[in-house]
Amino acid sequence: MSVTHTQTQEGVDQAAPGTTRVLLQRQIMPANRDTDVIRLYIDPDPAVLDADKYEVGHNRTAQELNAVAMRQAVGTGTQIHPDQIESRTAYRLKLGDKLSFGTYFNAFPASYWRRWTIVSEVRLTVRLRGKGANVTVYRSLANGRSQRVDSATNEGSSGEYSFDLPLKPFVDGGWYWYDVVAADEDAVVESAEWTAAVPDDRATRGTVTIGITTMNRQDFCAKLLAQLGESGHLEHYLDEVIVLEQGKEKVVDSEFYPEAEKVLGDRLRIIEQGNIGGSGGFARAQYEGLKAGRSKYVMMLDDDVECETEGIVRAVTFGDLCRTTTIVGGHMFSLFSKAQLHSFGEKVEPYRFWWGSAPGVFPGWDLGNRNLRSARWLHARVDVDYNGWFMCLIPSEVLAEIGLSLPLFIKWDDSEYGLRAKAAGYPTVTFPGAAVWHVPWTDKNDALDWQAYFHHRNRFIAALLHSQYPHGGRMVQESLNHQIKHLVSMQYSTVELRHKALLDVLDGPEALHAKLPTALPELKELVKGFDDATLVADPSALPEVKRHKLPRRGKEASPVISGRAATVQALLQPLRQLRAPREHAHDFPEAEVMAQDAKWHKIARYDSAIVSMPDGTAAAFYRRDREKFFDLLKRTLAIHRRLRTDWDDLAARYRAALPEITSPEAWERTFGPWMDADDR
Repeated sequence: MSVTHTQTQEGVDQAAPGTTRVLLQRQIMPANRDTDVIRLYIDPDPAVLDADKYEVGHNRTAQELNAVAMRQAVGTGTQIHPDQIESRTAYRLKLGDKLSFGTYFNAFPASYWRRWTIVSEVRLTVRLRGKGANVTVYRSLANGRSQRVDSATNEGSSGEYSFDLPLKPFVDGGWYWYDVVAADEDAVVESAEWTAAVPDDRATRGTVTIGITTMNRQDFCAKLLAQLGESGHLEHYLDEVIVLEQGKEKVVDSEFYPEAEKVLGDRLRIIEQGNIGGSGGFARAQYEGLKAGRSKYVMMLDDDVECETEGIVRAVTFGDLCRTTTIVGGHMFSLFSKAQLHSFGEKVEPYRFWWGSAPGVFPGWDLGNRNLRSARWLHARVDVDYNGWFMCLIPSEVLAEIGLSLPLFIKWDDSEYGLRAKAAGYPTVTFPGAAVWHVPWTDKNDALDWQAYFHHRNRFIAALLHSQYPHGGRMVQESLNHQIKHLVSMQYSTVELRHKALLDVLDGPEALHAKLPTALPELKELVKGFDDATLVADPSALPEVKRHKLPRRGKEASPVISGRAATVQALLQPLRQLRAPREHAHDFPEAEVMAQDAKWHKIARYDSAIVSMPDGTAAAFYRRDREKFFDLLKRTLAIHRRLRTDWDDLAARYRAALPEITSPEAWERTFGPWMDADDR
């Protein structure tokens, strides 16, 4: 490591012959001086590292206490005034302030560059204004411990300082960052740039086509388009933004659309087509990007996000320098609590074949309460199987070789694609410093409503394509278990949706494209008339609660129970269905259950109940029906028996059909009704 002190100058030092020095990452401040996200960019709080897992050990009490301590706030209450943000890249510290740039958007994710790219050394160049201003560079280990690397101080009124930093010691994890102190007077960090010298033939900048599928989110989508167009830095990387309009409330009718059209100009294209789901919209973007042949990448971007546009530039730059062709994804922060990191890396657990956070990840981590430098787990590199298509950069080379999205409408299209790419030798990296703010999926009702069909069907299709375990591991048994849970919970419409999902899986892959335009209306028709699918927004329209059996010892059943108690309930509740429902339970609910407490083992204790929805907008009046229970149970057992018996043959059919049903030609036929002859 070396440090050089120079006078402030434009640009960066020239690289050695045969190489070009390229910008990997630059210091940024939040757009529009948004104070809700400020601690993702700069951090005035100290670093208070949580306990090492090996120090905690296996003692359960110690683990529980540490889990609580890990999420405790370390903030000092220091306020950051938006006026201190001088520009998109500059920040002013008041006399005596110490500020860390070891934050989500400004720390340098060294271990990711070390693992995946050709870069072996980076140069940090910091430009300071203000006498006595000091910059100190730090690095962290994979276990979160930090080490001071070097520092420099302004002797005069301004200075530029370069630090050459090796990536060799970052095999398992770790970041670089810098802290700044205003010692003698107010100081301004005018800019900071992380650069690297790379071979000339790898210095070519890739460009991107961004695809946004939208349906009836006209204002959200129009604002996102304006964000993309107003980013001056992104302009040099952006070929085109394609909006796949699939709704009735058109984005072009939004009051915010004229501004979006103005800033994007001829780089904006709107394509109208029928509602063939997110997979159909993103497949169209992939198809159009491939057909145009000018973009190195196609990025999938949800329509209901706020985007840090610098993250798109970083993703492209990272992809350009990866050793092998790589899918590069972003992280998700909560749109409702903007410092909360909702998704940091996803895996598909192979035996259960279920998606979830990668090992070692803590979902819902609030970086406003406990910063990057205080969160030990954030320093170990996280490797993933796939990245959600809320923000995902796919190289055109990958699309050309392994095909486009599966025709799944919604759910599992992104995870299946990551698994397919991985099998073909194309890894996915979920890259720190690239992110969007999105509605968390924990606030949705998609496990019970019509979306349950797509969750269930598409999970089985993905498992048939990619599971290495006989009969998909635990898939069939777990599906049966969940069906019985829904049955004892009086969620009969969900059971019907999941039945249809499995029957459609059994029908094979040949009809997947044909079902895209018709699936949603069919599902909505299927659940009409079911009590649990009849949502009532007005509380006064629901009957009053009348308890027909007093709770034992005056205590209601807890929604939180032990594993042993859950096993007991799993045995008892199906037997309880042999009894007829209590008198009057059909007309008057026995309880009112909040969405957060609506666990199967709680709802199953009642013969009727009003159950609210997770989004808080409505409730449903659940009623137990003994005849319906046994009819659905009989069908459930038969379908699962058939699925297990036919697994191997089904897997062979789906795997044989995969190249055809994901090909641009197959998708072109599906897009046909909404394409002009010249578009083909």
